[in-house]
Amino acid sequence: MSENIFLVVGLGNPSREYAATRHNAGFMVIDELARRFGGAVDQEKWQAHFTQLVLWGRRICLLKPDTFMNLSGKSVAKYVDFYKVRPEQILVVHDDLDMAPGRMKLVAGGGTGGHNGIRSLVQYLGTKDFLRLKLGIGRPGKLNIYADIPVEKYVLAPFPPDEKILLEQRIDVIEKGLEYLVCDGVAKAMNLLNTIKL
Repeated sequence: MSENIFLVVGLGNPSREYAATRHNAGFMVIDELARRFGGAVDQEKWQAHFTQLVLWGRRICLLKPDTFMNLSGKSVAKYVDFYKVRPEQILVVHDDLDMAPGRMKLVAGGGTGGHNGIRSLVQYLGTKDFLRLKLGIGRPGKLNIYADIPVEKYVLAPFPPDEKILLEQRIDVIEKGLEYLVCDGVAKAMNLLNTIKL
């Protein structure tokens, strides 16, 4: 069991065509965090791209599965098994249809919320008790916004400029929230991340 590693997983789909889509919000956060910490997610192993950094006295692994969203857990489980990572040492960053763009929520465990990436992680990890940072992308049809777009097309469409800016503006607080999570625990991180308003 590794006490000193923290695994931060961003969910998304590999390949350039998906790079700026709503479903790739997790990938986008991981790439920007790596850039801020002076690295790049450019190492490959077990069907994922990753980088390992030492931050706040801990080993932090930033990970992007290459298995496409619906099989995200297949890759993540290999890292978890090899490094003996406990559920409370895993943070999964992903898009969430049921929150407005710009909203965030850090939760411990819970259901899949219909998210195929989370469903795959629960299946392959054999637990739902890992941490999740949900990033709001809004739901088509709610409040008459994008009412004519099916959910499947909506999540695979590029962020419009205003929503992309909102996500980029959240990176500062996500970075601080990760520091709180690693150094001080989930309660302090929740107090920061879950009170951010639009």
